[in-house]
Parts: sequence; C-alpha cells; structure tokens
Amino acid sequence: MNKLFPTLIIGTMTAISVHAAENKDFNYHVDRFADIEVLRYEVPEYNRLTLNQKKMLYYLSQAAQSGRDIIWDQNGKYNLAIRQLLEKIYTKYNGDRNSKDFKAFEEYLKRVWFGNGIYHHYSNDKFVPGFSQTFLEEQIANIHDCCLPLAPGQTREQFVKEILPVIFDPAVLPKKVNQDGKQDVVATSAVNLYGDGVTQAEVEAFYAKMKDPKDTTPISYGLNAKVVKENGKLKEEKYHLTGLYGPAIAQIIYWLDKAKQVAENDAQKAYITKLIDYYITGDLRLFDEYSILWAQDTKSDIDFVNGFIESYNDPLGMTGSWESYVNFKNGKSSERTEKISSNAQWFEDHSPVDKRFKKTNVKGVSAKVITAAMLAGDAFPATAIGINLPNANWIRAAHGSKSVTLENITEAYEMASHGNGYNEEFVIDAPTSKMMDNYLYITDMLHTDLHECLGHGSGRLLPGVDPDALKENGSTIEEARADLFALYYLPDSKLIELGILDNPDAYQAEYYKYMLNGLMTQLNRIELGKDVEEAHMRNRQLIAKWILENGKKKDKGGKDVVELTKKKGKTFVRINDYPKMRELIGDLLAEIQRITSEGDYAAGNALIQKYAVKIDPKLHKEVIERFSKLDIPPYRGFINPVYTPVYDDKGEITDITISYPENYVEQMMRLSRDFSTLTPKKGKSSCSL
Repeated sequence: MNKLFPTLIIGTMTAISVHAAENKDFNYHVDRFADIEVLRYEVPEYNRLTLNQKKMLYYLSQAAQSGRDIIWDQNGKYNLAIRQLLEKIYTKYNGDRNSKDFKAFEEYLKRVWFGNGIYHHYSNDKFVPGFSQTFLEEQIANIHDCCLPLAPGQTREQFVKEILPVIFDPAVLPKKVNQDGKQDVVATSAVNLYGDGVTQAEVEAFYAKMKDPKDTTPISYGLNAKVVKENGKLKEEKYHLTGLYGPAIAQIIYWLDKAKQVAENDAQKAYITKLIDYYITGDLRLFDEYSILWAQDTKSDIDFVNGFIESYNDPLGMTGSWESYVNFKNGKSSERTEKISSNAQWFEDHSPVDKRFKKTNVKGVSAKVITAAMLAGDAFPATAIGINLPNANWIRAAHGSKSVTLENITEAYEMASHGNGYNEEFVIDAPTSKMMDNYLYITDMLHTDLHECLGHGSGRLLPGVDPDALKENGSTIEEARADLFALYYLPDSKLIELGILDNPDAYQAEYYKYMLNGLMTQLNRIELGKDVEEAHMRNRQLIAKWILENGKKKDKGGKDVVELTKKKGKTFVRINDYPKMRELIGDLLAEIQRITSEGDYAAGNALIQKYAVKIDPKLHKEVIERFSKLDIPPYRGFINPVYTPVYDDKGEITDITISYPENYVEQMMRLSRDFSTLTPKKGKSSCSL
C-alpha cells in the first residue's frame, strides 16, 4: 500500500534539476491517444556503472519483463486472450488503416496495452470500444483457428460467443475493482484474484480462521494467492514455481539467478537467493525473510523490486499485484533524503498524533533518490514517483524500511509539461504562480520524500489490531496518513535547520498545489457523473475537502482558512491562512493515525464516504471544460529504454548499451513477442506476431 503516484503536472516550474536542464534535446514525447500521453524517461549516469553493474541491471530488467503476463492475468481472466486477439488483428489487418473503425480499434488496443488489460488503470472502468462489434467479428473471421487464443478444447464459435460480451457488453464484468463498501466488493470486482462464486464474506471468514491475533509477526495473508471455491469450500491457489504463473516465475527465477552471480556484495546475493527460494516455494515466511534482508541492504548501488507487492487491485487489500522496478542510486540527490531519514526519530517524536500510536524506537529508516532503469508489471506503463517498502507493519517497526524517490521519472513528467498553460488557467493570481514557479519543484520532491520515507514508516498498530481491519478502505487511509505526515512537516523549521529548504514560506507552493488538485484539478481524470474511485485520488480529496469544511470561519467577519472563490465566472482556490491550514492537517493526521492504529473501520469508512467519494457536478463540469481548452492529458506513462548486450568473439559480454529506439507500438509488440511467458505461441509459423 506504499506508493506515491503523480498528480496532474503543473506547468512552467523553473527550479528543475541540473541534469534535466542540460538535456533539452532529449525527446520525452512518444504518443498521445484517448486521455493518455506516453513519454520516454532518460537514464542519466548509466555509463558510470561498471560492467558487472550493467550486467546486473540487464539481468534484473529481463526478470522484470518476464513477469508481464502475470499482471495482465491478475487484472482480468480474459485479458491475455483479448491481447493476443487484438495484436493478431493489428498485424494481419489488410484493409484501410485510415478507416474510422480501424483508427478506433488502434486506439482501443493502445488503451488496453496501457491498462495491462481492458480496464482503465485509474478509474477501473471497462474500456468502451469505438469500433463496431461487426468490425471485430469480421476480423476474427479472417483469422485461422491456429492463430486464435482458444482455450484447450474450445471451438472458434465458443470463443467468439464468450469473448464478445466481455469486450462490448457494459453489464458484463464492468469494473475491475469495486471499493463500494455497500456491496460485496469481491463478487462485483472483475479482477482475477478470486474464483467464480467466491464472496467477500467467505474470504473474510476464510482468512479470519488463519489469523492469530496474538501473532506479532504475521505473514501477509493472501499476498501471493488466488482464492477459489472447490466442492463448496475455499482454498488458496498459490503463485509459485509449480503453482499458478509457474512458467512466468520460472523465467523470473532464471534471470534473478544470473543477477545473483554478479551481485555487488554478499548482502545483495543473500536476499536475491531468498527471493528465489520464495518464488520456488510460495512460502510467505521466506518472503518476510527476503523483505528484511532487502530493507537492511543500504550499501548496494543497483537495487530492485520484484514480486507480488502492492494490494491496490485487490478489493480487500490483501493480494499483491506483480510488479518490478530496477534502478540505481542518485548519489547527489540522495543527500537530501539521507538527512531526512537520519532524523526519523525526531519527526516521529514531534508528530501531532497521540503518543500511544507513536514508535518509541524508529528502526532502520533508509531513504535514497534513485534513477529508474526499468519499469514492469503493475509499475508499467503508469508508474509511481515514490515507494516505501516492505509493506508489513511489523517488519517496518522491528527492522526498518527502505524509501525511494524516482527522480528521473519526476523530471520526465516535468520536462514534458513546460508551457502547458496550467498555471495561467487554474492558479488564482500571479504572486501565487510565481511562488510555485520558484518552490514547487523542490517542495513537491520533499513531499514525496517525506511521504515515503517517514509517512508510511511512522506510527504503529496497537497490539492485536488486524493489519487488514480497514478492508477496502485500507489503501486510501494509508495514503492519506502518509500524505498528511508529509504535509504537516513541510513548513517545519527542521527542514531549514537541515539545510533542505532556504525559505520558511516555500511550503506554501506545495500547500496550494495540493488543495488545488484535491478540490479541483484531479477531477479532470474522472468522467462526468462518476464518483472518485482510485485510492490516491480519494485520499487527496478527503484531505482537501476536510480542510475546506473544518477551516470555515467561526466568527463574523473572519476568513475561511481555505475557500473556493469566483473570478470572472471561474472557480479558484484561495488559501487565506497557511499556518492555520497546517494546524488542521495536524488534527486530521491525529485522527487518521488513530483510525489506523485502532483498526477503526467504521470511522475510516465514515470519513471516506463523507469527503472522498462524491463530486460536485457543477464544479466537475467546469474543470473538464477548462482543461479541454488546454489540451493537457489527464494521465501519463512511459516506455522503457532498450538494453543490448555486446559480445566478444568468445561469447562473453563486454558491454551493455542503452538506447531509446522504439515508439509505443513497437515496444508493446516486442514485449508480446519476447515475454509472453503465459501465452505460448502455437500452430503454424505464419501465426506468429
């Protein structure tokens, strides 16, 4: 549950990093379709790595890409078949590629690639095809049986009858993840983490029997398993070498083993070995042992995440989606995060939460800024800008955690946003816009640092509290807790004392952006008439609306702490009292931490339902109309660089080069050709992609 995703990127920020400013010729833009823009990210300082480090990065990147099919299958049981079908049609189509139907088909395919399936990566809604069902049926008719993704024993007719409603009927599997606590969120979610006929009540009872409330080091129940019903009883189908996703996991293990051979040190070799053991067995105790070893390794330059990690896609917040990040340390920028992490106990001690919920001994909080080198699984194409792991509360409390900020990803977002007109349209006045130009880059980075390094690692659960007690609200509450912690400390003089900020008012840039985004601009990502669904967006609206309501003037003639005001018929955010806003943030942080520490589902659900879900339809319509004039994409994601081994005449690797040669379609098609670990090619060679 510990990721920070980017908000809408505000334009014209002048305080960008030296690296980004010196590489103006790098082409960040790749493709634009629907509500999405695809970018490249640069990998600065790659050539400073040693040959062994380059080898390790390459092997880890291969391991990362080998798990691609896993996330597709987790996101929906028809996704792999639909991807194969769409890609076959795309490559074999011999009609007019400029026709309305084909252009709509191409856009649909691009959206499916971006969502790792047929659902939007943020809203969780099923994509609506812009082409006709007749068009698709005609294309299927032109494909030989050997090229269709038929299940064993399935006929063409059966395949068509099964797959067409999944694509075209809005009533069939309409929502990937349903987080409406008023419904059975398991039965009404299309995500492929539960078998047919399994209900929420059954799953909760199933795991409740396994859990021991006295266990102070519980495994992450359900993290690597699909829960299915067999003969009327529930059971887990584990993800491991000889279980579900075995062929993909075998390839991941192969590349991890090669990476282990060029590990930088014994500590790194030890946790890669433990990760392999976990993949072989599916034993979650081994995963905990791996997580502890990984969190304690603060000396390695190359680092990675690979596994079933975050549970945003599980309506009950238990099963991890498969993902991978490969990266190396940005030494200069890490000086900032190391100052923060080395003072973790001070921040914990001075937090405005009840002392019962504070850690008396913060252990092993490490933080660094990294350069992303490969994104995969649930971290691709859309990715986070900050990560804090491990997720297990008891591991963070007893052994510490590792926090990272993906600076080259943030730079790519920013460099692609210059001059987009956002500030001019939505920021209330020139002084506020200038303040944001001067300080938003650094305060936004600091917000990420504090969110990941300290926010997620702060506080503690009371003894006996179930880590899953907040159920479908767990992700939203956890992200709110981390955001509030970061926001509370941005104005603190401690950051001036540490030499991280040079202006005590710099925090106002982030405060303004946060309120503007939470109250208004993130609404551009949501269709008119829809509620807020995604956990990070719910978190931001919860905080912003709570501050807006609880900061209302109490005396005649007084000013609201924050207000929505009109100028020339347009709505703007105005902050009248920044110090008071910080006090309100502290109050809400105290309550959110109490809810977390006590596992108070009812109070958490009440907050979310009151502040985080519903949208003012008039304001929503206004925001969308104003954005439409700017032509700013609501969502962005990335394609990866390409790493190519160079061999000598003895077959030994002498170098691994990096390049950025592919466009979006080329990269997606190559990944399907080279990393279809769960969708093996079959039949005639003429059917190959």
